[in-house]
Formats: sequence, C-alpha cells, structure tokens
Amino acid sequence: SPNMPTPDTALVYPGMCLLEATNISEGRGTTRPFELFGAPFIHAETIVKVLNTFKLPGVSFRPLSFQPTFQKHAGLLCNGAQLHVTDREKFKPFKTGVAILKAVHDTCPRDFEWKQPPYEYEEIKLPIDILAGTDRLRKDIESGKDLDGMEKWWKVETRTFEKIRKKYLLY
Repeated sequence: SPNMPTPDTALVYPGMCLLEATNISEGRGTTRPFELFGAPFIHAETIVKVLNTFKLPGVSFRPLSFQPTFQKHAGLLCNGAQLHVTDREKFKPFKTGVAILKAVHDTCPRDFEWKQPPYEYEEIKLPIDILAGTDRLRKDIESGKDLDGMEKWWKVETRTFEKIRKKYLLY
C-alpha cells in the first residue's frame, strides 16, 4: 500500500487504523502515515501530556503540527503527535490506538466525532464498530471507562479466539 511506506508504519497500523473511523487525521497525506495523528482542534502539548499519563509500554509521543496534502484536513494545519516505538517487544499497537482515541475524545469532546456510515461495504454500522469488531469499544470510550479496564475485556476475548482458532492452524 502507498499508505504503508515503512516497517514502522506496519508496526503501528493495527491500532492507528482505528483513527480512520473518526475526524482525526491518521497522517495520510504525509510522509509518515499512521505514525502521525492530529486535527486542527487538538492542542499538541495537551494531548501528549494526557497520553503520557497512560504509561503505555514501548512508545513515546512527540508533539507536532503537520499539514496533510490529501485525505482528512488536507491543506489545514493539524496539531497532534508522532508515535515513536522505543521497544517493539513491549509496544501494544491496539492499546496505543485506543489510548489516542480516548485522549482526544476526553480532551476535545465538542470537536471529536465518530465517522458515520456508510463505510466500505457497510451501510448501517458505525465505522468504529466495524473496525473494532464490536460497539463495546466505542461505548466504553464514550462512558469514560478506564483504559486498563478496557484492555482486560479484549484480552479475555483474545484468549477465547486463540482457543477457537487452534484447531484450524495447519502448522
């Protein structure tokens, strides 16, 4: 994909793709898609300060501003952050993406928006519910659930999935 130019992009994508379901730029239209995020309504230093309170493993955030050449907010100055993966073994891409959604949702409640359908092939469900595989993630963010508490339920779901998939693995 032209939107995944580096191995670092592929590393952060499993969480940063969630931003596609919002009005936050995921950095498309820049040289570092999915490694940058922002929007005209975000205050870069504030969002980094909030993200640092989550103490996410294997990643640090650098406040920055960028101007996408296409996609969301094309031609506008977006404020946000760049992700820097500092430890690939400890980094949790999905938790990091959820933390970014939660941080922006909580700090910019009047400006943050979930994209509305249609999305891809789906005409009814919200794009975030499709990308997350459930509406629970969105509802937990909207209700102010704690990030670590959210992670507990998706870890349980992951273990259940791993048990089911085991019989289908060829090697």
